[in-house]
Amino acid sequence: MKATVSSFRRGKQTQRPRHFILEVTGITEKDKAVKLIGKEVSWKSPAGKELKGKITSTHGNKGQVRAVFEIGLPGQAINDEVDIN
Repeated sequence: MKATVSSFRRGKQTQRPRHFILEVTGITEKDKAVKLIGKEVSWKSPAGKELKGKITSTHGNKGQVRAVFEIGLPGQAINDEVDIN
C-alpha cells in the first residue's frame, strides 16, 4: 500500500522532527484509517537508504494518519511516497 508524506506534525511554534502526517491512497474516511494503526512504514532515499517508522494514530477525519520514524526524515521527503507494510 502506498502513501504520500503530507507534512511534519507541527503546532504554531513547534515542529516534531520524527512525526509525519501521511495521506494514504484510496482512504478518505477515518474509519478505514483506524485499521492501519500499528503497521510499519518505510521510505527510501534517492541514495538507497531505507528509513522505517510506525503508524501511531489517525489525523483528522479525512483518512490521514500520523507516523513516527526511528530517525527523522529529511525535508525532501515531503510529497514523496512511502510504503505501508
